[in-house]
Amino acid sequence: MGKLARWLRMMGYDSAFFTGEDDGEMVRQALAEDRILLTRDTGIIKRRAAVTGRLKVILFQTEKPEEQMRQVVSGFNLKEQAHPFTLCLECNEPLVDISPAEVKDRVPPHVFQTQSKYVACPACRRVYWRGTHWAAMLRRLEKLAGMAEN
Repeated sequence: MGKLARWLRMMGYDSAFFTGEDDGEMVRQALAEDRILLTRDTGIIKRRAAVTGRLKVILFQTEKPEEQMRQVVSGFNLKEQAHPFTLCLECNEPLVDISPAEVKDRVPPHVFQTQSKYVACPACRRVYWRGTHWAAMLRRLEKLAGMAEN
């Protein structure tokens, strides 16, 4: 589910990725944060919180992130509300504009010479720019979710 979380973040959706092994903790976190739980674990949908409807769950039949993404996007009509490239892909924090001077020592020299706009994560300090990788990700989003950048 990690790839799906990153794709949802790429679209601008707050997406937590649970890395623990305790399903009970994952369910408690989802309830506490009012999240929809996306899973392949059939045991989750049998839990009381899911059966009673307190916990919203989407059960995937496939391991393929591309198919999972299509299911989520169509099921929730996400493409209409997307804000691509506004969240950190690593830690899910909102990205902030950052000046070229602030990134000079944090990006490769070629990037610094060819790019003028940057955003960064205030939490993990990762820097993003609209290079060839960004264009490739946008094309993939368009293919997966049928959406373009707003």
